[in-house]
This record gives sequence, structure tokens and C-alpha cells, in this order.
Amino acid sequence: MPKVVVTAKIEQEGPHNAIFAANGFSVVFPPVNCDVFLEDQLIAQLKDADAVLAGSEPYTPRVIQSLPKLRCIVRAGVGFDAVNLEACDKAGIPVCTTPGVNHHSVAEHSIALLMAIARGFPLLERKVRANQWARKSYPRVMGKTIGILGLGRIGQATATRAVGLGLKVLALEPYPNVEFVKKWGIELVDLDTILAQSDYISLHLPMSAENRHIVNRKSIAKMKKGVMIVNTARGPLINEADLVEGLRSGHVAAAGLDVFEVEPLPLDSPLLQLDNVLVSGHVAGLDDESAYDTSKMCAEIIVGLHQGRWPEGCCQNLKAGHAGWKW
Repeated sequence: MPKVVVTAKIEQEGPHNAIFAANGFSVVFPPVNCDVFLEDQLIAQLKDADAVLAGSEPYTPRVIQSLPKLRCIVRAGVGFDAVNLEACDKAGIPVCTTPGVNHHSVAEHSIALLMAIARGFPLLERKVRANQWARKSYPRVMGKTIGILGLGRIGQATATRAVGLGLKVLALEPYPNVEFVKKWGIELVDLDTILAQSDYISLHLPMSAENRHIVNRKSIAKMKKGVMIVNTARGPLINEADLVEGLRSGHVAAAGLDVFEVEPLPLDSPLLQLDNVLVSGHVAGLDDESAYDTSKMCAEIIVGLHQGRWPEGCCQNLKAGHAGWKW
């Protein structure tokens, strides 16, 4: 009986259970006190696993080399930067993601963060709790400009909502959907234009060496004074030390962050000391619908691989060819 370990933060009761049970898989969740972000604990949980329904924990070369039985890593989500693809290629382990299931959830969360920081949260909420009824006006969102970095599924879903709020939308995207851009009146521009003209900047880029720290001291200096930044993509897109500097100086008016350079966010992070920073814990892609669809798609990919079906459009490695791959 093949064994799948579920390290992703998903409900234990979900559609994956029925799919795995119907196809002869055993399903194991790590104990509550297990920290799968630590290599040794992750290796210990996966030592007998044939497959892992993975979260954002790191799959380093050491982890991969320590798991000779592992046949696939299926990530509950679209990010895979925590997985060393080269090590997986060498081990013949396909790394799969679940595209197309959580873009509406992330877009809604992005807009929620944007609207919240634009209206002065979390400071307003903290003042009320301290019985301080200070009244202050904030700029209206409607009529302002949002710059969206990355116009894939999530960026597009965010853009349509931004248009609905009355925002002008600028976007940076090397491979744009021209029909979508035209339909929604989006202006494709370069990075410097977005930095110079945007009142709000929302990050929806994949993590890569090129994109790492795309928000840094130099790029922040090119932004409008009072800019607000939202990140629901990947934490390392932002140099957090430089962002803190910008937030403290007031050049960056506020930030709404769901992802961080180190996760979970350390309690001594200076971001947590700032009243103009609103945070959540890497949950943007999680709503009831996306949780169900992600769970179902992960199970279907794993079962399909076990039965010899390749998940077209979902595998992020083995680019040299998978014709000879076997479970």
C-alpha cells in the first residue's frame, strides 16, 4: 500500500481522503508538534513515504537525498521555490503544483490587504483598543493607480477587482494575455514606470533569482512618496530590511504582507513593531473553495502518477523528458 504524507496545511477531512482510500493509499499527517520546516524533522516524517502532499517547507538536496523511497512531491499551491528542482531531477522525483485553483482567493486577499492599509489599518484598530479616538482622513482609493507586478492568473484576478474599485491598472508582464489586457483597459509598462506612477503596488511574481528583492532600497527610492505595497506572492521578492527603512521614513506609507523572507515570521521582526504594517500568515490562497479544489487536485495528481498518468501542465521539473519515468 503506497503511503502519502500530508505536510500541507489542509484539513485532515477533505476530498483527498476519499480519492486516496479508493485507490489503496494510506494517508499520514505529521503530529502537531512536528516542525517540518526543520530538515531533520521533515526527513523523519517522510522516511517511509512514497509521496508527499507538500506545503511550503524546504526540500533541500539533503532532504531529497535522504528519501530514496520518495516518488513525487505535489505542492498544494503554485509556488515551488522551496523545492530544489536539480536534486529532484537527479533523484527522478517529479515536482508538481496545482495551477488554477487558488487565484481568486489570492486576489481577494490582496484587495483586502490593499483596502485595509489604504484606510489606515492596523493603526486605527489598535487606537480603538487603547481608547484613542483620533480621527484622520486617508486618500480615497478610487481614482488612484495600482501597479501589478506579474499578470498571470493571480495578477489577472487582482486586476479585474482593481478595475472594479475604480483604479487605473498598470502591469509588468513579459508574456501578457493581450486579449485580457485590452478587455480590461490595462496598461503594460516597464518596472520604472510602475515604480514612478503607482499609488499601490501589488506583487504577483514567481520567485526567481531575477525577481529576488525586486523591492529594495533602490526601487523604493523610485516609488512615489506615500506608496503602499502588498505582497501575497513570495516573501523574498521584498528585502524586508529595506522595506522597514522605507516604512519608518514614511516614504512607504504602509504595507500589507502575507508572505515573508523567513516563515513563520520571527516574533522579533521589526515589521511587527510598525503600526503601518498589516500581516497575515501565508493564507492568501486559502478559502473554502480553493482548499477543496487544491486538496482534490493534489490527490488526483498523486494517484495519476502512481497509475502511470503524467499531469500535463503541473510538473515543474524533469524538463529533459519524463517518458521513462515510473513510480
